Amino acid sequence: MPNDKISLKKRAKIRVRRRIRKKISGTPERPRVLVTRSNRYLYVQAIDDVSGAVLATASTLEKAFREKNKNSRNLKASEALGELAAERLKAKKIENIVFDRGTFPYHGRIKALADAMRKGGLVF
Repeated sequence: MPNDKISLKKRAKIRVRRRIRKKISGTPERPRVLVTRSNRYLYVQAIDDVSGAVLATASTLEKAFREKNKNSRNLKASEALGELAAERLKAKKIENIVFDRGTFPYHGRIKALADAMRKGGLVF
């Protein structure tokens, strides 16, 4: 069935994603930081859209992250991931970013991650 609820939701998310990507783009000096959220993990990527390269990544799935944080699903884990991502971007001498939350609402774990990245010294 082409019009079942799941395919309608998927198509709506694709439309939202395209609309966002028209407005948001990353450069080598100011990369786009894409946040992807699943029920279990958070992923962060800094992307240079000019060359199509991923400059830095961080995830709650990484072994180094999981050794320090027991839970990967709560706000504390999101804050820790934001600090880790900010630290990695600072190491690459990147201070200005474009935050791309994707189709996820800016609240909860996404907001905690963004606030921690700001606290880590990134400007967006």
